[in-house]
Amino acid sequence: MLAAFVCLPVIWQEGRGQTPTEPKGQDRSDVLRVFTELVQTDVMVFDRQGKFVNGLNRENFELRIDGKLMPIEFFEKVTAGTISEESQIAVARGSSTAATSSKSAGPVPLDRGRSVFFYIDDFHLDLPSLTTTRKLITHFIEQDMGQNDEAAITSASGQIGFLQQLTDNKSVLRAALERLKVRPYSVRDYDRPTMSEYQALLFSNYDRDIRDYFIDETIRQNPGMTRDSAEALVTGRVSALLQQAGNVTARSLTGLENLIRSADKLPGRKLVFFISGGFFLDDRNSDSRYKLQRITSAAGRSGVVIYSMDARGLVASLSDASTEGQFDTTGRLSRAGQGELSASQDGMNALASDTGGKAFFNSNSLEPGLARGLKDTSTYYLLAWKPEHENQHSSKFRRLEVKVVGKPELTVQVRRGFFDIEPPLPVTKDSKGKKAEPESADRSPEDELKKAMFAAYPTRDIPVSLNLDYVNLPAKGLILSAVMQVPVDFLSFVPTDGKHTAVVSVAGTFLNDHGNAGAVFNNQITMNAPSTGTAKEGNVLSFSHSVFLGPGLYEVRVAARDEKSGRSGSANAWIEIPNLSSGQLTLSSLLVGMRQQATISNTSASIQDLPVELKITHSFSASDYLRFVFFVYNAARAPVDSKPDLAVQVQIVRDGQPVVTTPLKKISTDDAADLAHISYAAETSLVGLPAGRYLLKVTVVDRVAKQSASQQTRFDIE
Repeated sequence: MLAAFVCLPVIWQEGRGQTPTEPKGQDRSDVLRVFTELVQTDVMVFDRQGKFVNGLNRENFELRIDGKLMPIEFFEKVTAGTISEESQIAVARGSSTAATSSKSAGPVPLDRGRSVFFYIDDFHLDLPSLTTTRKLITHFIEQDMGQNDEAAITSASGQIGFLQQLTDNKSVLRAALERLKVRPYSVRDYDRPTMSEYQALLFSNYDRDIRDYFIDETIRQNPGMTRDSAEALVTGRVSALLQQAGNVTARSLTGLENLIRSADKLPGRKLVFFISGGFFLDDRNSDSRYKLQRITSAAGRSGVVIYSMDARGLVASLSDASTEGQFDTTGRLSRAGQGELSASQDGMNALASDTGGKAFFNSNSLEPGLARGLKDTSTYYLLAWKPEHENQHSSKFRRLEVKVVGKPELTVQVRRGFFDIEPPLPVTKDSKGKKAEPESADRSPEDELKKAMFAAYPTRDIPVSLNLDYVNLPAKGLILSAVMQVPVDFLSFVPTDGKHTAVVSVAGTFLNDHGNAGAVFNNQITMNAPSTGTAKEGNVLSFSHSVFLGPGLYEVRVAARDEKSGRSGSANAWIEIPNLSSGQLTLSSLLVGMRQQATISNTSASIQDLPVELKITHSFSASDYLRFVFFVYNAARAPVDSKPDLAVQVQIVRDGQPVVTTPLKKISTDDAADLAHISYAAETSLVGLPAGRYLLKVTVVDRVAKQSASQQTRFDIE
């Protein structure tokens, strides 16, 4: 439960500004004059050994739309998750906002990392398949997730709830995975003879063996019934069964489509692992094929590639122990059932191949497929073409084909098609089945701020930084401090009564892992300056809010709105507060700051004596000294002198590899005022480290209790 909170003051700081800069490279205005209204697609090319083929150029490719050869207007090789990927895609699309995107979006993050989604079709997963899925995602979290990657675990049923969020916090991902429970949907038909979903599908498609078997058996079990009556009875059973199955499959596909469409707001290419136990496409009784086309087109517009995985592994039979056996001496059922497994995989295969991905079937180990998907999609070629003018207002689904000229031995993975104009979204309904009302265009400033704060992904019209830290205050308990920061460069100062004034609204909320809100804040800040220039010279607006709370996993969401321009920005972050009553060795958050000239080296000190300027954005230059402080809790005491025996090691890590590692150094506690809260301060020079994103990782070893504890935080060198 969230408890009482403390509100700290607003700080208007001066420092190195976050002045937006234009991306390096080709002049955007020249590109936009040449390439307007372009349509782009990503293409991967592999040789027979499955290795990506480098060195290809525009002339090596042939692109056709509905069979018609189209000239390639833009061509470039792209590495996913890099700082340049977003700008390359913007240029390929010929976006009219490309030239100003950096100004509206704020500073571009270094070493951005990749966005990886796991969409779990839990309607079609049994217990063994769920166990396999959990093992696969755990492997990704612990071994394959890159230092700067973000991931999300989502499910068709929505059972993960509030934790279905894109995050770099592994504690959130582990908690989301723990919420996955068996929730399989199986079509049950209690009449005789029993009928499976696949058999109903074959009956609907006029399979002679299946129709004759069920009609004959119905007559045998109902003496005197005519054949027409038996056929009508079985047809009714089939219709009800397929309607039930189609509704569930539609829910799975709609959830996937919604996920893909929402990912359009994220930069760069996105990878979706679709994990299922298989489902059937019913062309006669549903619009499942049309739904696949919608997903394919949406994936192209959102930059999403799907890799499908069959969690059932090697399958001998799709019948389980609960399935009642059917006595058939004629062999009609066995003949008709031979295609059941492949039919259950058709939809998964289509989702992968039509979006430029790949399907992995019939293997009891999914980890190789995971590694292949991550590797395959790390590099791609970006192609763009200018659509024919008469087709730009058509709602037709266009077939896309790309091949490498003169090299048939190469495998080309590319999305298969797109709609010229995206079809309208399905009508959304509330929990009572009523049509949801459209969002009002006339929203109040408070509504706009709330919308930005609770958006699925952060709004970047104004770049907002958020930093979370927790410490344990003696006699008071654990306190979480959230500090948000806004660069003044992005605020609108207007002349008012002889001054230049900007008005900013800030809001935030603290939520637990079920999405329940506790403490909130909402303030409006007025800033005055002699001139617009003096207001924006490297200044930042900081706002701090703190709350006392218990152990648990929490998310903080904040937003800021410039009242003059109406632009908003938001940020969110997760933090896990430990349970100190467990008695285990625990560290507080790392409080990170900076100085520009060296005055100390590793030392123990009271936090009050540490001259540190806290860095909310965790951004430094290569000439800075990174300074940090933390507290050690629950340190054991030696029997001889009743003192702790602690040692600390500091690492700076980039891309999973340590670039700085200090030897273990004893933490002096001679001057410690409280051995239950031992503070430690240190600093390290950043000189010589190239620009990029790093992890500061601190490990403390308790040599009395034979325990260790670690804490880490990100920082950037610009």
